[in-house]
Amino acid sequence: MLSFFKKLFSAKADQNVTEEDSMKKFLIVGLGNIGPKYANTRHNIGFKVVDFYAEKNSLPWETTKLGDVTSHKVKGRTFIFLKPSTYMNLSGKAVNYWLDKEKIPLENMLVITDDLNLAFGTIRIKTKGSDGGHNGLKDIQNTLQTTNYNRFRFGISDAFAKGRQVDYVLGEWEAEEEKQLPERLELGCSIIESFALAGMNITMNTYNGK
Repeated sequence: MLSFFKKLFSAKADQNVTEEDSMKKFLIVGLGNIGPKYANTRHNIGFKVVDFYAEKNSLPWETTKLGDVTSHKVKGRTFIFLKPSTYMNLSGKAVNYWLDKEKIPLENMLVITDDLNLAFGTIRIKTKGSDGGHNGLKDIQNTLQTTNYNRFRFGISDAFAKGRQVDYVLGEWEAEEEKQLPERLELGCSIIESFALAGMNITMNTYNGK
């Protein structure tokens, strides 16, 4: 009988540890399209932000199921970075798989994406919202069946002629934008760490509009 209760309490303790550990894990998803021809395009700013963070912290990427993945620990928190290999329009499949695999609660996910409705380099961090016509966000929303997930939108502006949206989004940065990107990417790294260490409310209040 004593051994039964020991096993029971041990199982409950293990469950609590697992739940506590999952709350300390964060999935940071950079959206983009795989392949060198897309590497420096506006639509790939999500990839660019997480690549910048990984390079800054000497983190090696591993090509694995549905994406490239790397991880980093900061002050007791584990950051799992994901670059889906499904192409933008099927991002939800990779996001759903890694959330489930790593047992990460939805509120601990941050999706980084481009936004045509914001001036270049403008930051907008939100806890929910529509897909805004963005195919990557649309697929995540359809797969997870919710719009209640954290997103970090990076403005790419809408300086394109009528009917040229696709060319613009899949086009490369202008020279002046290239000059300003490093500072914006550095800011992106601060946002990622603030999200996990300080929480969404503080992060939104600190960085929105910067």
